[in-house]
Amino acid sequence: MVSPSPFVFATAQYESGDWDSAPLVPANIIDTIARYTSIAVAPAGITVPLSSPDLSRYPFVFLTGHLPVRLTRAEQAQVGRFIDRGGFLFVDDHNHDVDGAFHKTATEELRRAAGPLVEVPNTSPLYSAFFHFADGPPTTSQELNGWGDNLVHPHLFGVMRAGRIAVLYSNKDYSSEWGYHAENKRFQSVDNTRFAVNIIVYALTR
Repeated sequence: MVSPSPFVFATAQYESGDWDSAPLVPANIIDTIARYTSIAVAPAGITVPLSSPDLSRYPFVFLTGHLPVRLTRAEQAQVGRFIDRGGFLFVDDHNHDVDGAFHKTATEELRRAAGPLVEVPNTSPLYSAFFHFADGPPTTSQELNGWGDNLVHPHLFGVMRAGRIAVLYSNKDYSSEWGYHAENKRFQSVDNTRFAVNIIVYALTR
């Protein structure tokens, strides 16, 4: 897959559910990439329909939501083509609830479109692609507060292609964790968006 230059943060638009449930995340992660890396990054993100052939123009696509996800045949087909051509799809459950409607339906649809989801070991190169996360995926404040299924999820899941993660699936609710204005990072002792750098660097280099 040919990567656009500069990097463009792409958010997937799908026909079911609430694909636009985390509108502050793209700008915040764009700020994070510019802040910590030398990656040339576009100042604004874009929205790309999951059923569009334009999906393959972007090496990284973010998908989130709270509500049930049912992909159309066109959306399923494009997701399969996208990852087979080297694209990276990051799917985050905005509820972080394993009994929730998003989790149940999104994982079903990903299996149909892309293949089985397997546990990503916490020793994966994903966790050292830029910053080092010795314990695997960072825990979110939503998990610690007990909203949702009241569980801390120790692992992320992935669909693999030729030894690399092609679809990364999260129950962690990074959509809520990263859904704030970037200027508010100054109030944090540790920037909680740093893991996004690892995800994007992994997507662009593996």
